[in-house]
Amino acid sequence: MLAAPLPDNESDRLQALRDLLILDTPPEQRFDRIAAFAASEFGVPIVLVSLVDSHRQWIKSRVGTDLCETERDVSFCGHAILKPQLFVVEDAWQDARFADNPLVTGPPHVRFYAGSPLSAPDGQRVGTLCLIDTRPRGLDAVDRAILDTLRALVESELAPGAQT
Repeated sequence: MLAAPLPDNESDRLQALRDLLILDTPPEQRFDRIAAFAASEFGVPIVLVSLVDSHRQWIKSRVGTDLCETERDVSFCGHAILKPQLFVVEDAWQDARFADNPLVTGPPHVRFYAGSPLSAPDGQRVGTLCLIDTRPRGLDAVDRAILDTLRALVESELAPGAQT
């Protein structure tokens, strides 16, 4: 397993995350609705809205799992926030970065992961909207466009004053 390196802008990224005032807050329908729609639309058993803190991946919204957080060093999302593009792992068993990851070898048995990086209003990547499946798969261009639209919806809910 290879833990993701820290982004060069880690201190600014963490400040942007703290400025959102969302860490360790209760579930909210505005995020849960998006996660539930994504699970239905993509036919995946797990969808997360997760935020990557200094030492953990904290889960704001979830479908299909009871996980509230994981260690950052085992998170797929720690890798996904490194670049602005969608991060896809079609088969974690075949990917040296993840093949022996405890989230792959044990519950929730991740095989497929697609994480669309979430940006704070200042542009810092603070987390992901991610799709997880227990079997390998991919995403076509239409799927990628839909996931990008859902990511934008989550980001709009992260914006200051967004309480729908």
